[in-house]
Amino acid sequence: MSSYDKDNVFAKILRGELPCHKVYEDEHTIAIMDLMPRTDGHTLVMPKAASRNLLDIDLEQLGHVMATVQKIAHAQLKAFNADGITVQQFNEGAGGQVIFHTHVHVLPRHEGIKMRPPGGEMADQNELASHAAKLVAVLENA
Repeated sequence: MSSYDKDNVFAKILRGELPCHKVYEDEHTIAIMDLMPRTDGHTLVMPKAASRNLLDIDLEQLGHVMATVQKIAHAQLKAFNADGITVQQFNEGAGGQVIFHTHVHVLPRHEGIKMRPPGGEMADQNELASHAAKLVAVLENA
């Protein structure tokens, strides 16, 4: 396993060097909209602390990440009138990981609607902003 790359795209987002559609932030985690969403409302949750993936993250940090995953999942159910939630997490290239900063995909799901393919098209920024606003509104009223 390689070492953590402090110049990965999520590290740059965390430092404020790249923009994102943030929906939640606390002392330990941040949740942002995925730029290539597989479902409407597809959100990424990541620790603020540097870690490559599940194989090297501190257990306390992992706990903070999973607490935020649950918070986002509850908000997605309401914001998108979802029937369920899919949670995905990939580790190393062979495991499907593309960006090497620990992150968890949280996807609202609807009966009978398939997910879009991975690595698809970049979403319209206005649409992402709208989805982010829906989640933020639910989270603020929780």
